[in-house]
Amino acid sequence: PPPFTGVWMGDSKLCAIGVHCGNHITSHGLALNCCTDLSWFDHIVPCGLEGKGVTSLSHELGQHVAVNHVLEPFLDSFQEVFDCTLVSSEEPG
Repeated sequence: PPPFTGVWMGDSKLCAIGVHCGNHITSHGLALNCCTDLSWFDHIVPCGLEGKGVTSLSHELGQHVAVNHVLEPFLDSFQEVFDCTLVSSEEPG
């Protein structure tokens, strides 16, 4: 819900989106919680938001959801929504 960024399931964040600007450099980041150990978030205030939680696809769906199961459809949707072409910086093989 505004003004909070990311993707939410009720009061719990499923996907964090961030931008950092400094020293003439802009960094963008995205974290989609697939099968994250959510117990680590018990020790911090996630994203600095008091009273809000964190969730994962595995927790919400009640089954293990690995990153490799969602990566391709996620990237396909990202390209469609943002009308862009993603280029990998990794060397093949």
